[in-house]
Amino acid sequence: MDIASTYLPLKTAHILLVTCSGAFFGLRGAGVLARHQWPLARPARVASVFIDTLLLIAGISLALLLSVQPLHDVWLGAKLVLLVLYVVLGSFALKRARTPQGRVLCYVAALAVYGHIVSAALMHHPLGMLSLFMA
Repeated sequence: MDIASTYLPLKTAHILLVTCSGAFFGLRGAGVLARHQWPLARPARVASVFIDTLLLIAGISLALLLSVQPLHDVWLGAKLVLLVLYVVLGSFALKRARTPQGRVLCYVAALAVYGHIVSAALMHHPLGMLSLFMA
């Protein structure tokens, strides 16, 4: 299996899964804030885990295929640290925050972190789009 025939389909799948994961989190978070029950129901949780598992597999596969390493390629390391923060904030936004205000704050923060992860990936820089403003 050569890189040329594998890279484009894998990258396309990764981008599609990033989009699906972020959009589904956005919908679930909005649903929780609107006090709907479906975002915490088993089908929504299973769908979320399924999408995120495929996303993780695609991301790891891309990293292996391209021989990028989080300790060497700082932008990738930053993405992984931010991913952990995104998961924690998302957990609080959907379920663990004790107050509605806490859920809103965590939801907005998780979406901001998600945006920064995408930005870091596009720019291949740990600061993402913010790097454009650094001299």
